Amino acid sequence: MKCVILQPSYIPWRGYFHQIHKADVFIFYDDVQYDRRGWRNRNRIKTPTGAQWLSIPVLSKGSMTDEVSINKIMIDPTRTWWREKHWKTLQQCYRKAPFFACYEKFLSEFYARNDQLLADFTIDLTVALAKELGIQKTVFRRSSEFAARGKKTERLLSLLKSVGATHYITGAAAKNYLEEEKFAEVGIRLEYMIYNYAEYKQLYPPFEAQISILDLLFMTGHEAGQYIWGTKA
Repeated sequence: MKCVILQPSYIPWRGYFHQIHKADVFIFYDDVQYDRRGWRNRNRIKTPTGAQWLSIPVLSKGSMTDEVSINKIMIDPTRTWWREKHWKTLQQCYRKAPFFACYEKFLSEFYARNDQLLADFTIDLTVALAKELGIQKTVFRRSSEFAARGKKTERLLSLLKSVGATHYITGAAAKNYLEEEKFAEVGIRLEYMIYNYAEYKQLYPPFEAQISILDLLFMTGHEAGQYIWGTKA
């Protein structure tokens, strides 16, 4: 049984959804320390003037977010403007995209939500986007559901054992910190992702690869999977 464990992110890039597609069980790693400079609350989209960040404002008092787990990070309730701003920016940048209208109602409903916790919004949106990509068989869980023990590799192994995984899929950067011998000891196969994706037509050349999945969906619609895993889900 194939498993992926990744921290929840805001409108992730296509490599994130490739891992979801490959997984029998996908675990959102939501009870680890929040990283302020990561992808938990932000991502990039394509605009006429280049890539632009969309960031969800979160509560942060000094170094508070450095000590809090992802699933406890709150969206700043005093800065509710971000929902309207993000949605209007997407409309302005992508209204001429071939398939924007296909996802307009679906996304507008998400940006009308009033979630208090960052992870609740980003996880629900990611699951919904996976379904829009045609991914139906992957089971989604949160790491906070389990009583995982240990740190780093030991904690990952604890989660994998909890779901009965025999095959762990992760990004190539994990080679720098995973203790591979421990996976072999418990009979769990390791697979590192290789990201080698074809370009597709974008509204604002030149091509930019490191942007949100929304760009691919707006430009290719239900054919988006062919630009990620090569065939339809």
